[in-house]
Amino acid sequence: MLITLFLSAFTSATILPGTSEAALAAFVASGDYAVWLLVAVATLGNVLGSCVNWGLGLYIDHFRDRRWFPVSPAALDRASRWFSRYGMWSLLLAWLPIIGDPLTLFAGVMRIRFLPFIILVTLGKAARYVMIAGGTGWIASLWG
Repeated sequence: MLITLFLSAFTSATILPGTSEAALAAFVASGDYAVWLLVAVATLGNVLGSCVNWGLGLYIDHFRDRRWFPVSPAALDRASRWFSRYGMWSLLLAWLPIIGDPLTLFAGVMRIRFLPFIILVTLGKAARYVMIAGGTGWIASLWG
């Protein structure tokens, strides 16, 4: 059922709701799979979801003057200035709740090249999943 973990991680990185941390912790606690495999699957799913955001960001400017566009031009400009100020290194924080998904979207808006994007996002998201898996394993060892 690794596909469940993958899909949870994928949706967690998009605007769709997801619970990848809880799913990873449950899989680790079950002991049915190697922890490295679980971390790899969760990281892959989450990074691919972020790639969707990056791709959407590449084309979002085409729609910014439409009435139905959900973000005001002022808010989009403000976010773009913030991203320009902190630069692509902020992508190491793409794993954070609330700000992580917009970071990956604005990386596309700001035309961050794909290779640096994928490297930085993968490093941040993998580190988060390693910490969650390690913490879950540690807690499980205390109870077991």
